[in-house]
Amino acid sequence: MPRSLRWRLAVWLVLGVVLMWTSAAFVTVSNLRREMDEAFDSALAETAQRLLPLAVLDITDREEDGVARSVDALHMKKEYFTYIVRNRDGRILLRSRTADDTIFPPFTQTGFVNSPTHRIYFDSVEDGAYTIAVAEPLSRRTEVLNEAFTGLATPLGVMIPFSILAVWVLVHISLRPLQAFRAEIEKRGSGDMAPVSLRKLPTEVKPVAEAINNLLDRLQRTLAAERSFTSNSAHELRTPVAAALAQTQRLMAEISDPAALERARNIESSLHRLARLSEKLMQLAKAEGGGLVAEKSHDLGPIVAMILDELSTQKADRARIHLNKPDAPVLSRIDLDAFAILVRNLIENALKHGDPEQTIDVTLGADGSFRVANGGTVLSPRDLTRLTRSFERGPTEADGTGLGLSIARTIATGAGGQLQLRSPASGKTDGFEARFIPNATAER
Repeated sequence: MPRSLRWRLAVWLVLGVVLMWTSAAFVTVSNLRREMDEAFDSALAETAQRLLPLAVLDITDREEDGVARSVDALHMKKEYFTYIVRNRDGRILLRSRTADDTIFPPFTQTGFVNSPTHRIYFDSVEDGAYTIAVAEPLSRRTEVLNEAFTGLATPLGVMIPFSILAVWVLVHISLRPLQAFRAEIEKRGSGDMAPVSLRKLPTEVKPVAEAINNLLDRLQRTLAAERSFTSNSAHELRTPVAAALAQTQRLMAEISDPAALERARNIESSLHRLARLSEKLMQLAKAEGGGLVAEKSHDLGPIVAMILDELSTQKADRARIHLNKPDAPVLSRIDLDAFAILVRNLIENALKHGDPEQTIDVTLGADGSFRVANGGTVLSPRDLTRLTRSFERGPTEADGTGLGLSIARTIATGAGGQLQLRSPASGKTDGFEARFIPNATAER
């Protein structure tokens, strides 16, 4: 049985229609056979009852007594009824032209008798002085019944395909609201928690849609609370962290004890990590907040250039980056802030964890794709799977929060695309590559 509801309904309705028509045909043929037998038997008995008085009159008016005569038909056509007339002694006195004496058994009583090949009706007059037997071939009745069945089955055979087509069309039309309901759910991004439309949905499906809307509402409230907590916590941390960092740097300028100065530097380093973590948490809240697809297309080229300009303050890092992008504008509907966060995280990841002696290839494709490839140690498939999880880091001693690739993956998924990780990088024997691939919702 197919899993599709449309196919299930179509199959069962078609089978039901075929079974109904077939059952109706068999019932009709059965009733028709019974009615035909009654009509043929009535005609057989009436023929005998009309012929016998005429035959007796003909026999009594003869000059030759006891001579069997054969009655020829006016027109030489096939006879379906044949008859013989006998006297009390069973001697044949009159017969039809094609009557076969061997198919007529002796007279025993008035009524119908079946032989292997014929249906025979017996009757008599003058207390059995004269008897008549009229026979009809059973094949004749079968032939008429077959003709009637063929006449009945032919329109049925034509109607069944039309019924199947009608069933399919009606099922397709009836399930259009369900198809629209499914399409509305399928086209949503991962961050779209808006309620689905209940318009035109069948009564049987509305409770399901309402349950989905209730679930989406609860999920939206839960996710909004989590994002609000993450964003607010990260935002509130920035001010005290910045103040503590300023106080620590001032303290470092005032103290001269080498041991105390080393401890102050450790505090400064910890505060820098905390500041970076709060920034990453704010980026993660932005990535999980939805709305990553803009209403209009924007050029992504200036965004990549802006991120590289920000990195130009660290000239050694900027010199390692080799940018490839088309001269024509690269239009995409991905949110510009979200794309900037994705670009920054992928480039920073390459700068921190890549081989410092090798260049970093940054490529912006004409289709809106973005690729960053760096040299370094080859990572195992297991490590590649772990890298997109929050607070997961690869086999490296470099400083980091373990959130960069997780943020990039969340943005890519929320924008309707995907983030692919490879090691070694494409066309190389070592290194690491991260590639953002948009789909139709994020493209031009």
